[in-house]
Amino acid sequence: MSETIPETPATILFVDDEANILSSLKRLFRPFGYRIFTAEGGAQGLEILARESVDLVVSDMRMPEMNGAQFLEKVRQQWPETVRILLTGYAEIGATIDAINKGQIYRYVSKPWEDNDITLTVRQALQQKMLEREKQRLEALTHRQNEELKDLNTHLEEKVLDRTRALNETMQSLDVAYEKLKKSFITSVRVFSNLIEMRNPSKSGHSRRVAELARTLAQKMDMTAAEVQDVFIAGLLLDVGKIGLPDRLLDRSFNTLSFDERSEVVKYPVKGERALMALEQLQGAAKLIRSHREHFDGSGYPEHLSGLSIPLGARILAVAEDYDTAMMGSSYAKPLKPEQAQLLIQDGKSRRYDPSVLDAFLSELCKVSAAAENSSELTLRSGQVIPGMVLSRDLMTGSGDILLAKEHVLDERIIEQIRGFERMEDHPLTLHVHISK
Repeated sequence: MSETIPETPATILFVDDEANILSSLKRLFRPFGYRIFTAEGGAQGLEILARESVDLVVSDMRMPEMNGAQFLEKVRQQWPETVRILLTGYAEIGATIDAINKGQIYRYVSKPWEDNDITLTVRQALQQKMLEREKQRLEALTHRQNEELKDLNTHLEEKVLDRTRALNETMQSLDVAYEKLKKSFITSVRVFSNLIEMRNPSKSGHSRRVAELARTLAQKMDMTAAEVQDVFIAGLLLDVGKIGLPDRLLDRSFNTLSFDERSEVVKYPVKGERALMALEQLQGAAKLIRSHREHFDGSGYPEHLSGLSIPLGARILAVAEDYDTAMMGSSYAKPLKPEQAQLLIQDGKSRRYDPSVLDAFLSELCKVSAAAENSSELTLRSGQVIPGMVLSRDLMTGSGDILLAKEHVLDERIIEQIRGFERMEDHPLTLHVHISK
């Protein structure tokens, strides 16, 4: 916002040793509304200047004791912003030049003067002074505003840095909160998966192993992080639709079922999808659960999908589940060794399983086998383990429940919790940990 200066009448000082000239000048300029002071000599003029703010001085050249040139020189030295005009006769050219040089006068007016000329000269001089004063004011204002702007920019940068720092801290807090929420969500799914397996204790640990193998295959096949998580969650909850099945159907081969029993069993993938669809975070996994019993050749259920019309995650889950089921065994079949289970899965290529998924599966088994050749395991009690050891197998309770998953890294807190569990159950636990060869 620009500043304004209140309009005040200009102040003029007339200096002349002749009283009649001073009176004439006062009469001439009074109608213009100026504040007018008069002095009958240079010394008196200096006294007035010392106590009054004077905008313009009109001085006669020829005065006793101190002539006009000398007087105006002193005015220039002490009050340089005061405009200086000299009244002089034609015969005083030398003194006038001296006044121009030493007093740096604005203009000189010849005597006798023309009223219009002198009034116009004074008005122009005051206007120029006003313009110079306004120019100085605007320059000062501009300088001050520039300094304020510079200060504002400095503070603005500080504020931006502070806000950015605060925003980064907030984002970090949100990231931490999100990770905690994500871990809590996965933990809840794991707990729910364990509850499902309690319906059929013989399958303890099955869903977790399926989920981990399926997640590894999904990553190997370049699925996105969100898709990989859906595959993992679907693996944990594959059997959620079986909760309502009678016990007699839980562990029987599909080929041994009657027509009515098959009609009941083939509904469980759809029931599993329906059970989870209400939760937005589980909708992706739910769709995979619906299709994980489809066969690549179209002979599966519930919709007889075939080929690439079956979601990739569901094709991966089919391989992972059947492989773990084969090694785990069931009431109608003995557990198979890994090599035997691998051959069984290979026999289903292009019929039961997607060839590309099967290739990724076989590649992963080779990598696991190579890693196994370079490592071994120790069997320890809780009192023998130390922080940093990694479980090579699931840590199971005496009743078959999973306490910790394979590959869990032990720390002091977990080890103390294991020992506390042993004291509470009055039963020692066996821990299997990796050792490097």
